[in-house]
Amino acid sequence: QVDLVESGGALVQPGGSLRLSCISTGMSRIHSMGWYRQAPGKERDLVAFIDNGGVTNYADSVKGRFTISKDNAQTTVYLQMSSLKPEDTAVYYCNGGTWEDERGVQYRYNYWGQGTQVTVSS
Repeated sequence: QVDLVESGGALVQPGGSLRLSCISTGMSRIHSMGWYRQAPGKERDLVAFIDNGGVTNYADSVKGRFTISKDNAQTTVYLQMSSLKPEDTAVYYCNGGTWEDERGVQYRYNYWGQGTQVTVSS
């Protein structure tokens, strides 16, 4: 069973920080992955992306505040969020990346999970 599960969302005050985790099962290594978010009544948008070489890209709205990274085993992708604003309130998802199995065969992951709720409010 191959899956990605998001966690770490919470209610936090403006200016606070959170670290989201995207934990894989069934994957030997995550090559690349994106973090997306969807606020109520809005479309789902790409927030951050990390490629196979570790190069990262961010939406303008989060540059300088969010950091995407992978753990050493490359089975978990994190989104470190700081200086949070009320407009960061959304459900956050990881998706849209590539991974390999124990045989080295590469696949693209394109399934939306439950996400994790981030609420920024005083």
